[in-house]
Amino acid sequence: MEAYLLDWANLLLRWAHVITAIAWIGSSFYFVLLDNSLSKPQEQDLKDKGVDGEMWAVHGGGFYHSNKYMVAPRWKPLPENLHWSFWESYSTWLTGFALFTVLYLFNAGSFLVDKSVYDWSPAMAIAASLGFLVAFWVIYDVICRAFGQRKNGDLIVGVLVFAFVVLAAWLACQLFAGRAAFLLVGAMLATTMSANVFFWIIPGQRTVIADLRAGRNPDPVHGQRGKQRSVHNTYFTLPVIVAMLSNHYGWLYHGPHNWLVLVLLMLAGALIRHSFVARHKAHVLGKRAPWEHAVIGTAVLVAMAAWLAPKPPTAAELAAAKAAAAKPAGYAEVRAIVDQRCVLCHNAQVQQKNVALDTKELLKQHAQQVYQQASVLKLMPLNNATQITDAERDVIKRWYEAGASIQ
Repeated sequence: MEAYLLDWANLLLRWAHVITAIAWIGSSFYFVLLDNSLSKPQEQDLKDKGVDGEMWAVHGGGFYHSNKYMVAPRWKPLPENLHWSFWESYSTWLTGFALFTVLYLFNAGSFLVDKSVYDWSPAMAIAASLGFLVAFWVIYDVICRAFGQRKNGDLIVGVLVFAFVVLAAWLACQLFAGRAAFLLVGAMLATTMSANVFFWIIPGQRTVIADLRAGRNPDPVHGQRGKQRSVHNTYFTLPVIVAMLSNHYGWLYHGPHNWLVLVLLMLAGALIRHSFVARHKAHVLGKRAPWEHAVIGTAVLVAMAAWLAPKPPTAAELAAAKAAAAKPAGYAEVRAIVDQRCVLCHNAQVQQKNVALDTKELLKQHAQQVYQQASVLKLMPLNNATQITDAERDVIKRWYEAGASIQ
């Protein structure tokens, strides 16, 4: 019953996390597009009102006219009912952390720890994973505050943060199971994004609004810092998404250089995102869209696909595979493999994902899941904790494709 309830929690939290993430990313992407698509107003009445930029858009059969005031409108006081974009960020982080807790922290011994990577206790792994979330934000924040306002500050911060992300990805892959490491790096960046909103962007906006309503001149540093953090967030977005998605693909995180795979995936995402950000500004200026960054990002992905492609089998391996294919695997062979590699987590007492395989009838019932997870996707056993071999995966494959007989 406990596993069943955890599956429901997993489903509902994942659903809520995706919904709130769509709302946050959609809002972020829209405002980045808006900021980079603004043009100086031409009409005198807009200038007199204090409008610094405007954008005309068409959508859904209607026309929209957006105006941006860098400080405040000159023609009317700030309205009391201001829309704030922060609940999407907070809700995304809260649902994501709850999902991380239910799936990874609650099952740390299975999901966080891979003893072939680093042999430590679940409690230590949990503490270290939470430390990753906090430490990255603290060091990132120090980098931004120390260098962000200097000459060429954006470039300096960008280089230092990228180097720190590379270090964090490498370290995570040395300490945690590959799947957990990929997700943890994504969660680390996502935590920083929400912390930017919580600690700097929203408080800075509140300070500016309080100053304006009190008749004081706002300190421009609040707007500068908020803008800087907002730009960082938009570049983090695609790396976060690909880190979250990639942990579902074992061939990405099982290799000896999995940290480099993760870094390259995130770098490709950031480059592609930059092309879209720069495109908005280029459109306003009447220049060509700078797609070269997206081309480089795509080239990185293509090069990775070639790098990670499985090696073609040798003549001896082909002959062995052909001979094996001619002889369908029997139930006895599969039973021996399942008992040794799978039943530890799928039995009458412990039923991970509500799957038990300790009887022939249950194995028959779940044959398709066993085939998909063990032979096709090669995701199970989790972190290959029971050291199943490729030859054993092939036995399961041949057994299933021959009809999954239990006789």
